[in-house]
Formats: sequence, structure tokens, C-alpha cells
Amino acid sequence: MSESVVCLLTFFAIVYVATCIDDKCAACNAVAEELELGLSSEKPRNHLDMRHSLDSKGQRKGRVIDYRVSELRVVELLDGLCEKMQDYTLEKVDSTGGRWIKVHDWDSLTTNRQEARAYSKDISSYCGRLLEEIEDELADLIKKGSVRTGNVSKVLCQDLGKHCNKASDPHQVDVNDHRLSHGEL
Repeated sequence: MSESVVCLLTFFAIVYVATCIDDKCAACNAVAEELELGLSSEKPRNHLDMRHSLDSKGQRKGRVIDYRVSELRVVELLDGLCEKMQDYTLEKVDSTGGRWIKVHDWDSLTTNRQEARAYSKDISSYCGRLLEEIEDELADLIKKGSVRTGNVSKVLCQDLGKHCNKASDPHQVDVNDHRLSHGEL
């Protein structure tokens, strides 16, 4: 009897860990919005000088890398992205819909703060799973210049993550389906 209870509790613990947001398209678009903010707020940077050693003639050896195609740029754009998603929560628009919004002041929030914080943790966890799944491809596209302000949502949510189709409304989510579901991403 106790063995079956332990198995059942283990099953529920695994299912709880594997939970995710039902409306992946809306959540993905919120992540894309935050990444787009990062892209639009980038300051121009000099090339990266990787010529740190000298050859036998005293000439610097190595190469100069354009910052726009560097791994450093990718790291700076993606590092901390999911932590920033903790500033987002689900705002109910009406009885059947809602949208992900960025919260600038949690104290002035008019909805249930505990529920709002739970949503922020959900979307932050979703972001982590999404990036884990597509990070290499996303990094390559950023380095190639294929991810630009204005097309982040398409690249992230349609092309790579495949969480949205062209007909999806990126800002609406069914309030009845916004919590967690079991299974995939």
C-alpha cells in the first residue's frame, strides 16, 4: 500500500515539474517582446580584438571579430532573459481572455499579487524550457543577422519554437487555459 502511494506521489511530482503554459504562442510572444527590447536597446559596439599574442616578428596574432556576429553578443542578449520574464504576469482582459503584460510596479497591481507572481514564475520557467530547446539555432540566427527588431516573434515563435502559426493572435490567451498543462514544453 505505502509503495503505491510513494509511486503515485512520485508520478505527481514528475508531472508537476513537467508542467507548462497552455497558450505557448502568447507566452512565446511575451518572451520575444522582451528579447526585442534587448535588441532595440543595444548600443553600438566596437569589434572584438582577439589579437592577444605576438608572432616571432612582434606582430599581433589573432583576429578581429565583428561584435554583431560574436558569441559575446548572443550571451549578452540571452543571459538573464528568463529572469526578466519574472516581471511579466497574465492580465485578464475579460472573462474569457487575457494577455501577458510587463509589470513595472508590483505594489500598484490591482489583481491578486500571489496569483500574479505565480504567473510570472510560470512564464519564467517556460522561457527557460523554450531557450533550452532552441538556443543553439537562435544563437546561430542572431549571429547571422536574421534576428532583428521587428521579426523576433516570427523567428522565435513560428520558425524555431513552432508555438504559433501565422493566424495566431500573439496577445490574446484564453483565461481558462492560461495555467499549467501537462506534457510537452
